[in-house]
Amino acid sequence: MTLDMATVTFDCTDPDELAAWWAGVLGNEVNAVVPGEFVLLTRPGGTAVGFQRVPDPTPGKNKAHLDLQADDMEAEVARVVVLGAMEIERNGFGDAFRWVVLADPEGNAFCIAGG
Repeated sequence: MTLDMATVTFDCTDPDELAAWWAGVLGNEVNAVVPGEFVLLTRPGGTAVGFQRVPDPTPGKNKAHLDLQADDMEAEVARVVVLGAMEIERNGFGDAFRWVVLADPEGNAFCIAGG
């Protein structure tokens, strides 16, 4: 297996504002990867906390999810699908940052990002 825990991500309507608030709470550095869309709080050697804009963080969807990182995203997506995950959608900010949204057997969303 080659998946690493990269980020715990929160869905929200204003990632810049929520990230700034949590940065004050946690003392982490803010990294606006895509301002207004996806913001990270980073700490050396640790799991990042992410905030992503979604149009409507509905009650039926978990607002926090795991973001996993893989050197070979396609191979890892295929592996977890065989284990029982369901692919939901594919996203990206150009070729620089791509990810696949999946659901575990009970419907909890998680993402695998990578090349």
